[in-house]
Amino acid sequence: MAHIVVVGNEKGGAGKSTVSMHVATALARMGHRVGVLDLDLRQKSTARYIANRAATMKRHGLDLPSPSFRELPEIDQAALGPGENAYDRRLSQAVAGLEATSDFIVIDCPGSHTRLSQVAHTLADTLITPLNDSFVDFDLLAHVDGETGAIMGPSVYSEMVWHARQLRAQAGLKPIDWIVVRNRLGAQAMINKEKMGKALEELSRRIGFRTAPGFNERVIFRELFPRGLTLLDLRDVGVVGQMNISNVAARQELRDLIKALRLPGVEVDF
Repeated sequence: MAHIVVVGNEKGGAGKSTVSMHVATALARMGHRVGVLDLDLRQKSTARYIANRAATMKRHGLDLPSPSFRELPEIDQAALGPGENAYDRRLSQAVAGLEATSDFIVIDCPGSHTRLSQVAHTLADTLITPLNDSFVDFDLLAHVDGETGAIMGPSVYSEMVWHARQLRAQAGLKPIDWIVVRNRLGAQAMINKEKMGKALEELSRRIGFRTAPGFNERVIFRELFPRGLTLLDLRDVGVVGQMNISNVAARQELRDLIKALRLPGVEVDF
């Protein structure tokens, strides 16, 4: 059985596609067989990322370690059973098609609540939730009293994860390992960073997730997307001037993230 890594929350702009592509590519570079699904059927950022990567490799004659991408299959409505949801069938068939040839399946979810995202969360062995270091994003996890900073209770996304956990428990599956990844940690705004850290620490104890540092805000991530490249590809493609101090630091952030995920059979060697 492939280990399923779901990257999700219900807010756009948190870096889900960047995290998905870097985690998938890092695993592929370490010799693991990796399949990828993109459940954002409208924007398709991860699908575009992988298509850009294929185009770059073809253009420059490169053979970069890469995950295997699969589109969700179309389903004949007449083939569905009574009460069966077409999206459920599409996702289950896509996962089944990748499992035989994958050690890991990385599923990138849309930044909104959809049936596909809901079902994907029930499949997650590891759930990564990228979160901008802001109380605007924190509100997705829990409601906070504006005066005291006290946590009032879980919010919509946390409730959805709780429901996914309940379904997995009923099916006798192992619990989801949930990691909240703090993206765009700025060098400044230390007071906000400290408040966010305390709030996440308290909430993690209450609803059961781990926290991990993600990626700082860096121009390099926006520059890599059109070419489908990741931080780990820069040396291979011979991009002059790209391995500066900032990008070396970004590689270390990726290394730290992969270590923090504690994925089975993964030893970080980059």
